[in-house]
Amino acid sequence: MAQGITSANLGVPVFDLAKVQHDAYIKTLKTCGLEVIVLEADESHPDSVFVEDTAVVTESVAVITNPYPDSRKGETIAIKSKLEKIFGSMAVINEPGTFEGGDVMQVDRGFYVGVSGRTNKEGIDQFTAIQKKYNYWVTSIEMKELLHLKTGISYLGNNTMIMVNEFTSEPLFDSFKRIVVEKQEEYAANCIRVNEFVLVPLGFPKTVEAIKASGFRVKELDMSEFRKLDGGLSCLSLRF
Repeated sequence: MAQGITSANLGVPVFDLAKVQHDAYIKTLKTCGLEVIVLEADESHPDSVFVEDTAVVTESVAVITNPYPDSRKGETIAIKSKLEKIFGSMAVINEPGTFEGGDVMQVDRGFYVGVSGRTNKEGIDQFTAIQKKYNYWVTSIEMKELLHLKTGISYLGNNTMIMVNEFTSEPLFDSFKRIVVEKQEEYAANCIRVNEFVLVPLGFPKTVEAIKASGFRVKELDMSEFRKLDGGLSCLSLRF
C-alpha cells in the first residue's frame, strides 16, 4: 500500500493506522445496513484497496473496467472472479479504452462520466454501448484539474449534489440542488450516500454542517491514510 500511486504530497501512509481506518469503514457500512464482502489482500497491487476503480455495478450488469496505469490493470482479476459469482451478466472495457470507476457518478437511471487522465473517450464509448442495452443513459464531462470526476462531486440522492467550485458553472447540473464545498474542504466533496446516511471524511466541519442543513444524517470517518494515496471514501468499496 505504501507504494501506491499518489500526487498528494502528504507523506507515506501508516499501514497499521490504515488498517484501523479500513476496519472502521467496513463496520460503518454494516451499521448503515449493508452486507460487506471483503476480498483478500493483493500484495502485487499496492492500489488494490481502491476497488471502486475496477468495476461499475448496477442491478442489471457488472462492468469490469480497464484502469489506465499498467500497475493497476491486474486488479480487475480478483474483482471479476468475485462478481462472476454474483452476477449472471458481465461486460468488460477493452483496450484502447481506459476506464476507472472513480470517474463514474450514477444518478438514478444514468451516469455522468469524467473524461480524465484515467478514463478516455474510447472507454466511455464502450461503457455507453453496454449501458444502452439496459436503458441507462451516459453523459461525459471533460475534466480540468481533478484526478477523477468523483474527486470533486458526489450525488447524495434527493436531487442533491455536493461539489467543488469547478462544477458550479456546469450547465448539466443546473437542475440539481447544490452543496458547494469551500476550497479548504474540497476533499470532503468525495462522500457517499449509504441508505439513510451520508458518509463524510472526518475533519471538515463546514461541509458536515452544510450536508446536515440539507436534511441528511451524517457519519464521519477518518480517511487520513487513504488521502495520502489520493483516495477518498467512495474509492474503498463497490456499492450495489
